[in-house]
Amino acid sequence: MKQKWKDLDFTLFITPLLLTAFGIVMIYSASMVIAVIKNDVPSNYFMVRQLIWFGLGFVFYLFCSMFAYRHYQKLIKPMIMVIFLLLVAVLFFGEEVNNAKSWLVLGPLRLQPAELAKLGLIIYLASAYSKKQQYIDDFFKAVLPPLVMTGMILALIIKQPDIGTAAIILMIAATVIFSSGIKFRHLFLLGGAVIVIIGLAATKMVTPERISRFTGAYQPFDDPDLNGFHLIQSYLAIGTGGLTGQGLGQGIQKLGYLPEPHTDFIMAVIAEELGFLGVIVVLGMLAAIVLRGLYIANQCRDSFGSLLAIGISSMIGIQAFINLGAISGLLPITGVTLPFVSYGGSSLLILLISAGILNNIAKSVRANEQRITKETIPDDKEYDKNRRTVRQRRSWSQSQ
Repeated sequence: MKQKWKDLDFTLFITPLLLTAFGIVMIYSASMVIAVIKNDVPSNYFMVRQLIWFGLGFVFYLFCSMFAYRHYQKLIKPMIMVIFLLLVAVLFFGEEVNNAKSWLVLGPLRLQPAELAKLGLIIYLASAYSKKQQYIDDFFKAVLPPLVMTGMILALIIKQPDIGTAAIILMIAATVIFSSGIKFRHLFLLGGAVIVIIGLAATKMVTPERISRFTGAYQPFDDPDLNGFHLIQSYLAIGTGGLTGQGLGQGIQKLGYLPEPHTDFIMAVIAEELGFLGVIVVLGMLAAIVLRGLYIANQCRDSFGSLLAIGISSMIGIQAFINLGAISGLLPITGVTLPFVSYGGSSLLILLISAGILNNIAKSVRANEQRITKETIPDDKEYDKNRRTVRQRRSWSQSQ
């Protein structure tokens, strides 16, 4: 058992936990005022709920770190079925928040099925394309069938509508498909088809509210009191932070000016209170997880493990990019949270499970490297014995 823990990747084990712990502190700082004024709950309400989800997520995190990732291939059919049932159920019985039915309320718990769909689809695509490696050049036999399942899941999420999560899933799927080794002409064909589909969907889904998100992102000062208000407040928070920030808990923009300071805009609060140095620390830890995950994917000799590691790493990286793009005006605001740091129980649970799976892949890679080393390098005792034998024979020969 002790050896199993030693085989875990230290970077992938400790960094998500440090990020989550840091996020809990920042959630309290960002939400303690709006919890009382806006939500009429105790100041530590959001922090306590995040701690509960962290406790649950930590258990799954440890379990997934030890559970052999190859076994997930046996669970794909029931897992996809559960995801479909939850995505359909949320359309009929989901709680509507910000004009979207994305949440299922199960007693004291609020679950977001789309978060589960992210990880489930990664496992499904990694398994599907790893099994089709021998005929991956056959578009209709190897490439197309998994895309039908992906399209059905995307359609259910867009129906909610949750455009931000749908965009993340689309980019994750594209990353896994690209990494599976399909032909470039098939990639161009798929890229063209996606562009056409997005164009057709956009013409039917364009509403004044969605247009306002683009104008608010790229022309915020044309309407500073309405469409551009959120981004301008984010600019003020980021700009006043400077190098070292105003001090933990001393931010101003979270006091009713910055919308959703503990979820979508938590990085703006970090920038204001901890400054550029705080932002760099968070980005550095996120980058460490993503880059280490991609390194493990490159080292893994099992195609399923490699694609799974790529999918999980890309999920974390893409989600972070979209969140940071929104608070900086690079992308429209879509309600995407910052991985491990923002408030959100379902998101944190799935991210910790994903980190555990990624660490198990790293553990398998390390165990395989050690096995190869033992096969190529002789045992120390046997090596010393052979050396003594050679010295004795040489000494006897010289004496003769």
